[in-house]
Amino acid sequence: MYGIYLVYTVSFIAGSVTGLLLSYRKYREPFVEEKIDPLALIVALVGWVVLVNAALAPFTPLLRTGGFFMVALVAGMRPGYGRYETVLGAAVAFIIWLLAGTPGW
Repeated sequence: MYGIYLVYTVSFIAGSVTGLLLSYRKYREPFVEEKIDPLALIVALVGWVVLVNAALAPFTPLLRTGGFFMVALVAGMRPGYGRYETVLGAAVAFIIWLLAGTPGW
């Protein structure tokens, strides 16, 4: 029963490391511009919606694992990048959760 939490943790760590590596390749300079990256926003939206609303679909542990990876991919980006996308994704996911009346974890 508790073995799935190890999978979630490994998925989150892998997403964080991957996000950090990808963001250092994409953004060569420190955080200077405050614009939203469309690709990171899509990944954050999908990740948060899947993570929070996984009970709506079958294969819940598999979906949550992917959701943790996608959320960590954006949240683990280079310092300063990905924070707006993460907040927007979480807000949209929780609004969907409230409107859909999804059962909890």
